[in-house]
Amino acid sequence: MSSSSTSKLSTFLLLFIFLGSISIVSADFNNEFDITWGDGRGKILNGELLTLSLDKSSGSGFESRNEYLFGKIDMQLKLVPGNSAGTVTAYYLSSKGSNWDEIDFEFLGNLSGDPYILHTNVFSQGKGNREQQFYLWFDPTADFHTYSILWNPQRIIFSVDGTPIREFKNSESIGVPFPKSQPMRIHSSLWNADDWATRGGLVKTDWSQAPFTASYRNFRADACVVSSGKSSCGGSASSGGNQAWLSEELDNTKQERLEWVQKNYMIYNYCSDSKRFPQGFPPECKMA
Repeated sequence: MSSSSTSKLSTFLLLFIFLGSISIVSADFNNEFDITWGDGRGKILNGELLTLSLDKSSGSGFESRNEYLFGKIDMQLKLVPGNSAGTVTAYYLSSKGSNWDEIDFEFLGNLSGDPYILHTNVFSQGKGNREQQFYLWFDPTADFHTYSILWNPQRIIFSVDGTPIREFKNSESIGVPFPKSQPMRIHSSLWNADDWATRGGLVKTDWSQAPFTASYRNFRADACVVSSGKSSCGGSASSGGNQAWLSEELDNTKQERLEWVQKNYMIYNYCSDSKRFPQGFPPECKMA
């Protein structure tokens, strides 16, 4: 074998070894998730499709077997169709304990023909109250769409079908806690919240439409998995590893897309709710 061929082979092997060290998971739901409640209302079908159902007796939920500390996580969801008023489909990352961290997508059900509300929130050290809400520019019940969370030491970016809708930046420099030290699991649940979910609780769940079902597929996690206190990205997830997403930020094109969504589809932003914050907006709002 020539020296050139040997060099190419060595480069290929190094690349293979490097790629193999990155924790990328692409679906078998049987290996990655446990149905945690619902008495059989949550189902995994052939490892490729997961469904959660809600009826008058109970909802259902699942969680990931792995814990993550930073990552780029994608999941395709198809939401409850028809009259889903009163229901909530929650899809989120969360740690444990009284000072937990959490990154939320919540889909608030609707009357037939009305748009779903996509509710987002970020908790750090047990403190949330950072809601932003959006309408979607498509029918999320007609087909699967990809909902993504990019979480690295500098920022959290919520995206829908690759379009960023929200960025929450690390503002520790001005005293705002940021989720960066507590591993989080992926959770999802479908449950009845007709005391508040649709028009502030004015529209109740129509149980004649039950069971309500949401579907999940094509899970992918390019992430730092934490096991027994150790990260798959090395001793420190914020400094170890060469994954591009660990330092990813919005480029000009994605920044323009973010601004387009927020201009046209945002319906609530805590950073502009002066009635809620008469003494002044939270400090991170100045960094937005």
